[in-house]
Order: sequence, then structure tokens, then C-alpha cells
Amino acid sequence: MLRETYHIEIIGPEDAPVQRASIRTAGLDAARERALRLFRRARVPQRSGPAAEAVRIVDGAGTEVFRWSVWDEGTGPGRGRG
Repeated sequence: MLRETYHIEIIGPEDAPVQRASIRTAGLDAARERALRLFRRARVPQRSGPAAEAVRIVDGAGTEVFRWSVWDEGTGPGRGRG
């Protein structure tokens, strides 16, 4: 199976990236799980630095393929944008 590269960005205030990670995976679902895990970790109260407000996934072509924000919390990952 062909693996793709996805870039995960944790977004802070004013849409500024505060953390980035690149992963290679066979599909967007695995990248989405990883992105949400990183987002939850970035939101813990003990974390220093700017507060995480959103997470986005950009594919290898530079297209945003998933976005999740604090305003989507409570709607469930299947019901938010993306």
C-alpha cells in the first residue's frame, strides 16, 4: 500500500502554528487520529506556551485536508469540519 506524507500543524491564537509534525501513513484516517491525539496533548493545562486552538492536516501537495478546532469540541470528530 502506498504511504503518503501528511503535515500536522497545531494552531495557536491568530492562526499561527505553534507545533508541527510530519508523518507518513497509508491513509487520512490514521493521520486524523494522530492529529487529534497531538491536539488533545497540546490542550492540557500544564503545557507551556500559547494555547492550542485548532489542528490541521495538510497533504503532500499543500492542500488542507482536515481541520479541527476548540469550537468543534463536543460535536465529535465525525461531525466537525473535515
